[in-house]
Amino acid sequence: MSGEETIRVLVVDDHPVFRIGMAALLRSLPGIEVVGEAADRAEALAAAAEHAPHVVLMDLDLGGDSGVETTRELCRRDPTLGVLVITMLGDDDSLFASMRAGARGFLLKGASPEEVARAVRSVANGDFLLGPQLAQRGALYLSGARTRGAQPLPELTDREREVVDLVARGYDNATIARRLVLSSKTVRNYVYGVLAKLDLPDRGQLIVRAREAGLGGEDPGTA
Repeated sequence: MSGEETIRVLVVDDHPVFRIGMAALLRSLPGIEVVGEAADRAEALAAAAEHAPHVVLMDLDLGGDSGVETTRELCRRDPTLGVLVITMLGDDDSLFASMRAGARGFLLKGASPEEVARAVRSVANGDFLLGPQLAQRGALYLSGARTRGAQPLPELTDREREVVDLVARGYDNATIARRLVLSSKTVRNYVYGVLAKLDLPDRGQLIVRAREAGLGGEDPGTA
């Protein structure tokens, strides 16, 4: 986009206090217009179609929806769209799942207003951006990825594979959440994202696919 064009932004987050606060911050910045807000996948897709934003600020945990899959669909519909993920999830798997889905930037929710403003403008201009807390981890992750051998279900991230392994062992989401120190909602979003990525209809088929790939065990454990 041209340097003088107003940047049209859509804010997607299921927490109204954060969403409203972020929208207010962006409205205070010169050259940025907030064209819409959304709390879930359906609202995000509808708002993007209606308002044609240049940038979408995307939370990864949208209640019952996956921000990664929402990002993937938005970028499929409009490859020129800049998705800037801003989330509490700072783990490497969330980071790289977002990038593979088409996001151009990734910030933690603890980022300063100056970092948010700089990231929005960079992503709008077509740049690829990692927040300062994440840049070094990104380099280390990519370096390590080159040395890792073949893994079961290679289309999944390490964290997704870890979740699927526990699903294949028969654990429910609450138990998986305790074992991985995640929220149950985050585990649910991981499972939803994996089902979409592997094109599977339900959890039962996921267990079958995972065990065929060598994950899980013949005798599922119990919590």
